[in-house]
Amino acid sequence: MRYPGYLEKKFNFPGFYRVKLALPSMALPDPAKDLKAQLDQALDQSPIEPGQTVAVGVGSRGINKIAAMVRQICRSIKDKGAHPVIIPAMGSHGSATPEGQEKTLAKLGVTPDACQATIASQMDAVEVGRVFDAVPVYFSKKAMEADHSICINRIKPHTKFKGDVESGLYKMLVVGMGKHKGALTYHNFALKYGFHKLLKAMGDTIIEQTNLCLGIGVVEDAYDQIMKIEVIPAAQISTREPDLLALAKAHFPSLPYKNLDLLVVRQIGKEISGSGMDPNVTGRTCDLMEDDFSQSLCAKRLVILDLSPNTAGNAIGLGNADIITEKVFAGMDYQATIMNALTAMSLKKASIPVRLPSEEKAIQAGFQTIGPVPPEKVRAVIIKDTMHTTDFLVSEALARETQKLSYLKEMAPCRIAFSSSEELVW
Repeated sequence: MRYPGYLEKKFNFPGFYRVKLALPSMALPDPAKDLKAQLDQALDQSPIEPGQTVAVGVGSRGINKIAAMVRQICRSIKDKGAHPVIIPAMGSHGSATPEGQEKTLAKLGVTPDACQATIASQMDAVEVGRVFDAVPVYFSKKAMEADHSICINRIKPHTKFKGDVESGLYKMLVVGMGKHKGALTYHNFALKYGFHKLLKAMGDTIIEQTNLCLGIGVVEDAYDQIMKIEVIPAAQISTREPDLLALAKAHFPSLPYKNLDLLVVRQIGKEISGSGMDPNVTGRTCDLMEDDFSQSLCAKRLVILDLSPNTAGNAIGLGNADIITEKVFAGMDYQATIMNALTAMSLKKASIPVRLPSEEKAIQAGFQTIGPVPPEKVRAVIIKDTMHTTDFLVSEALARETQKLSYLKEMAPCRIAFSSSEELVW
């Protein structure tokens, strides 16, 4: 394929620096042990009786140590004399098929053998109520067939909207345990009633009208390490989740810049963010009814180099970029991506940006399509993904600003280089 002359020429990239930030680590030494202590007490105070069945809703997010925590949940339920059944709670993920969702859990280490529990991956959902007189509220049929239900999810800022509850237990109940039918209903009617308002109404209905007895909220620090776990009785989720969200926002990873000419993201993926790459970091989102995230960051050009191995081809979020590599396009599972986009009513996130043949040419185009700015003046940042923002590369134009950061740990000069296949060598 032919390209403009400026892109076909060899480009002299400016100098870069590798930056490491020293944010405080808040990691719990043994999250599973902390979970066990809380959960054993909560189960003793719950209505769960020996011989009963407990559905455990588990999503597709890449929560740190999720497999160990699910194993502990199942073990504690069995110690109580009850029988755990794992319910994939992930809406349209895994191409909205039982097989796909079970495979998604397996990639997280959540399997029947590891957890000593069956996995009921059926997609059937039943209506448990209505809100605003028009919106049906759905919940997993298999979960409702159990005597009780529990759900676990990471609590963090949402990628579409802002409110007192965003991405957490409410979302798990509505979009996850509502199965594909619940996810589709929520995203469709949210375009009329608003994402936050509808999430609260549907979540409250599920808490009131189903067999949910406990929610387990997980908060991670800036290093993606679990800093807090809280086992919450169902009736208290509405009051506890806002506090946990505030804690999550205070420790959410972000870049220490407000304006960039170029942001390069080495990989995107569903286990990294529901939007592939988190707009709370990139500042990029542009779909119907979504809140403005540009106050987090404003980047003139955004480049994606690859898909994460664990995203299984789901390239949702690539449409929020300006440039991708042919590697991203070739690795995309269009079925999984389009199912996600159509379910979430986020069509732009599945759009195909400009495709360039290599990582080198993609980054070069990012430098050369922002106008007549000399390379040494381009404010550029290269990150691994939007979950990791404490170790990254910055161009020399950002050197002085970066040196002033109070939490700067290390800043060493480097030159970005590319392999024989024109892939970035970090």
